[in-house]
Amino acid sequence: MKTVKEKENTVFDTLKDTFGYVNPMQAPHIEKVIISTGVGSIKDKNKFKVIEDRLARIAGQKLASRVAKKSIATFKVREGDVSGYQATLRGARMYDFLDKLIHIALPRTRDFHGIPISSADEMGNYTLGIKEHTIFPETSDEDIKDVFGFAITIVTSSKTKAETQAFLKYLGFPFSE
Repeated sequence: MKTVKEKENTVFDTLKDTFGYVNPMQAPHIEKVIISTGVGSIKDKNKFKVIEDRLARIAGQKLASRVAKKSIATFKVREGDVSGYQATLRGARMYDFLDKLIHIALPRTRDFHGIPISSADEMGNYTLGIKEHTIFPETSDEDIKDVFGFAITIVTSSKTKAETQAFLKYLGFPFSE
């Protein structure tokens, strides 16, 4: 089984006929992976620490907290309140995370039939929503009451939606047919 990094090195040979690449530098590559979650609706401050700890274990690095820029009375949000957490993965951590996502976490999802291919946008990004963080092996399943979801955005250098879809399909992402 090839890793994502090994497959990414051979993408030029596979996609050059389809998209007309003449130089290996034209082939798409993964630039970064962004993992983020929102905690704005949670009132219990202890759950913030639980979410931050578990997401940091999944990402393999410390998270950056995102704060509210403005106070909005309707939503009971004050300026400076933590509204979410985010981690940007690059390099070896990024490839390790993607291998873990494709080969371990997604197959553990209940009733898994593949991820939607339509989640790619026109700018070359692919965003995937994870409903339960418990599909990752780093999280302990003992506190099942604190289940949360998060988003994974894969930023690629591809220029079109079709190019992104073909690239990710080649890398082994389990898309639904």
